[in-house]
Amino acid sequence: MQIDTITPADSAWQTQALCAQTGAEFFFPEPGSSVREAKRICGMCDMRSACLEYALVHDERFGVWGGLSEKERLHLRRARP
Repeated sequence: MQIDTITPADSAWQTQALCAQTGAEFFFPEPGSSVREAKRICGMCDMRSACLEYALVHDERFGVWGGLSEKERLHLRRARP
Protein backbone atom coordinates (compact mmCIF):
# COMPACT_ATOMS: atom_id res chain seq x y z
CA MET A 1 0.00 0.00 0.00
CA GLN A 2 1.40 3.37 -1.04
CA ILE A 3 0.50 6.51 0.85
CA ASP A 4 1.09 9.83 -0.89
CA THR A 5 1.96 12.65 1.42
CA ILE A 6 1.22 16.21 0.46
CA THR A 7 3.73 18.58 1.97
CA PRO A 8 3.23 22.33 2.12
CA ALA A 9 5.33 24.42 -0.26
CA ASP A 10 8.44 25.93 1.28
CA SER A 11 7.19 29.27 2.48
CA ALA A 12 10.13 30.33 4.65
CA TRP A 13 10.76 33.20 2.24
CA GLN A 14 7.43 34.75 3.27
CA THR A 15 8.62 35.62 6.77
CA GLN A 16 11.70 37.35 5.33
CA ALA A 17 9.83 39.28 2.63
CA LEU A 18 9.39 43.02 3.02
CA CYS A 19 5.66 42.71 2.36
CA ALA A 20 5.33 40.81 5.64
CA GLN A 21 6.40 44.02 7.36
CA THR A 22 3.94 46.29 5.54
CA GLY A 23 0.21 46.39 5.04
CA ALA A 24 -1.56 44.12 2.58
CA GLU A 25 -3.40 47.11 1.12
CA PHE A 26 -0.29 47.94 -0.95
CA PHE A 27 -0.19 44.46 -2.50
CA PHE A 28 -3.93 43.90 -2.89
CA PRO A 29 -5.24 47.34 -3.87
CA GLU A 30 -8.79 48.14 -4.87
CA PRO A 31 -9.47 47.70 -8.60
CA GLY A 32 -8.12 50.64 -10.55
CA SER A 33 -5.76 51.72 -7.75
CA SER A 34 -2.04 52.15 -8.27
CA VAL A 35 0.38 49.30 -7.59
CA ARG A 36 3.38 51.66 -7.71
CA GLU A 37 4.08 51.48 -3.96
CA ALA A 38 3.90 47.67 -3.94
CA LYS A 39 6.30 47.48 -6.88
CA ARG A 40 8.67 49.89 -5.12
CA ILE A 41 8.69 47.70 -2.01
CA CYS A 42 9.16 44.55 -4.11
CA GLY A 43 12.08 46.18 -5.89
CA MET A 44 13.94 46.40 -2.59
CA CYS A 45 13.07 42.87 -1.42
CA ASP A 46 15.60 40.02 -1.49
CA MET A 47 12.74 37.51 -1.66
CA ARG A 48 11.30 38.91 -4.89
CA SER A 49 12.27 35.98 -7.14
CA ALA A 50 10.97 33.38 -4.64
CA CYS A 51 7.73 35.34 -4.33
CA LEU A 52 7.26 35.55 -8.09
CA GLU A 53 7.98 31.86 -8.55
CA TYR A 54 5.49 31.01 -5.80
CA ALA A 55 2.82 33.13 -7.49
CA LEU A 56 3.42 31.50 -10.86
CA VAL A 57 3.47 27.94 -9.51
CA HIS A 58 0.33 28.49 -7.41
CA ASP A 59 -1.47 30.52 -10.09
CA GLU A 60 -2.04 33.51 -7.82
CA ARG A 61 -4.56 35.63 -9.69
CA PHE A 62 -4.80 38.68 -7.44
CA GLY A 63 -2.39 41.23 -6.07
CA VAL A 64 1.23 42.10 -6.67
CA TRP A 65 3.61 39.17 -6.29
CA GLY A 66 7.33 39.36 -6.97
CA GLY A 67 6.93 42.89 -8.26
CA LEU A 68 4.44 41.97 -10.98
CA SER A 69 0.74 42.74 -11.27
CA GLU A 70 -1.91 40.22 -12.28
CA LYS A 71 -1.66 41.22 -15.95
CA GLU A 72 2.13 41.12 -15.95
CA ARG A 73 2.15 37.63 -14.42
CA LEU A 74 -0.42 36.46 -16.97
CA HIS A 75 1.81 37.67 -19.82
CA LEU A 76 4.83 36.01 -18.24
CA ARG A 77 2.93 32.75 -17.72
CA ARG A 78 1.82 32.72 -21.35
CA ALA A 79 5.39 33.36 -22.54
CA ARG A 80 6.78 30.44 -20.53
CA PRO A 81 7.08 27.07 -22.26
